[in-house]
Amino acid sequence: MAESEGSPLAFSTSNLPLKLYINGQYVDSKDGKTPLAVYNPKDGTLVSDQVPLAGEKDVEAAVTAAEAAFPAWKKTTANQRRDILLKLASLIEQHNKELARLARLTLGAPWASFGAFEGVVCSETFKYNAGWTDKFAGESFPQENGYLQITRNEPLGVTCGIVPWNGPLAGIALKAAPALATGNCFILKPSEKTPFAPLALGALIEEAGFPPGVFQILSGDGSTGALLASHMRIRKVSFTGSIATGRKIQEMAAKSNLKRVTLELGGKSPAVVFDDCNLDNAVTWCVNAITANSGQVCYAASRIYVQKGIFDKFAAKYAEAMQARANAVGDPDEPSTLLGPVVDKAQFERVCGFIERGIDGQQGKLLVGGKRVTTGNTGSGYFIEPTVFQDVDPNAEIYQNEIFGPVSILNSFTLEEEVVQKANATEYGLMAGVFTQDVNKALRVASEFDSGMVGVNCISLVHVNTPFGGSKASGVGRECGRAALQAFTEPKTIMINMQYT
Repeated sequence: MAESEGSPLAFSTSNLPLKLYINGQYVDSKDGKTPLAVYNPKDGTLVSDQVPLAGEKDVEAAVTAAEAAFPAWKKTTANQRRDILLKLASLIEQHNKELARLARLTLGAPWASFGAFEGVVCSETFKYNAGWTDKFAGESFPQENGYLQITRNEPLGVTCGIVPWNGPLAGIALKAAPALATGNCFILKPSEKTPFAPLALGALIEEAGFPPGVFQILSGDGSTGALLASHMRIRKVSFTGSIATGRKIQEMAAKSNLKRVTLELGGKSPAVVFDDCNLDNAVTWCVNAITANSGQVCYAASRIYVQKGIFDKFAAKYAEAMQARANAVGDPDEPSTLLGPVVDKAQFERVCGFIERGIDGQQGKLLVGGKRVTTGNTGSGYFIEPTVFQDVDPNAEIYQNEIFGPVSILNSFTLEEEVVQKANATEYGLMAGVFTQDVNKALRVASEFDSGMVGVNCISLVHVNTPFGGSKASGVGRECGRAALQAFTEPKTIMINMQYT
């Protein structure tokens, strides 16, 4: 590993990490597969065509190293694991700007609205899980039947996480931190679209004091993820991404060794706005929730239902605010930019395809947006105007499918029972929101949503100390909070015969 003026982070946008991190060292891929290419979404220019693609030999080397490291790591004291995790959190915090630059280089997220946020979430998540190492206790039960019964939470062994491109830093901590805190070894597979910040973490992992093999990083594409999901000696895979890929991972996990699976698979989150809401608050949350990270957020509020009494007022304010956000589209490196490009050409064509079919097929009235942004210095990048369709048919493609871009639908409703039915009428169930000043109504509607998370007078946010995840096709299992620790451990029951003679 190269040194950089005494800093453990030896990488920058001019010195990219282009090796795998296996068994405590940066190494070249053993398989010799053609490296991956990544581009800057603000102008389409090539960033690197030398991103290593981990193959079967690389995965096997990482698993073998993790197996060798696991017995000792499992036996480390809670305080030792806590201190190492806290040291890593501190290093991530210290190098937040450098890591953010590496992440944003191929993601395109503006620094002003998203760039600093990711590193903070990553660091805080490692801190939070570090605090659990000596508090994740089992249970004991009275020996009324003659047996004292106690439970222990034991690590699974070699685990892995496949993180998405829209959260290349935050996604790491959501998976790695609880795995490591509970005594597992962990293999990280970052997205092929945003590999650099995750790969750079190897230097900080070493500096934090992780033993070789405990925390490793394999860059690659779907073929690398498939090798991990189907590996016979990996005991857990945590994946965030599309429903289609999630199904494949669950199938591979079942066909291999029945490894444990956590899946976070996206959403089509409804925001229900009642007549008695604080109108400005509702508009602000709904706009921020569909434009953050250019709409490339799994829990983005992409379906807005507004009660008819305030529909016209809300629609006017919502359209005005979305247009203002469109005026702030630009170079993500500029401080004034609030909305950057989507991640790459493929995502740009996907989102634009939804918009074009929505317009051509008259799936709804185009209220605002609908075009590529080509003004100023953004003509060659993958920039899309925030787009709103009004009065959309419930069977329409843009109503039912996750677009994963700055595109929302705006419909009206009359009755509470009606809007609950509409909110629940998709295959997704990740996040929902209700806006009202009537607390009874808020709690009543929140309980009726078929959704893993609900915001009252807010939407589209996550807290590290409470479970994050969805119902229906939005996923299996939960991240964050105590639920994440449970997902990376196996409960063991020990029964002691108190009547032994």
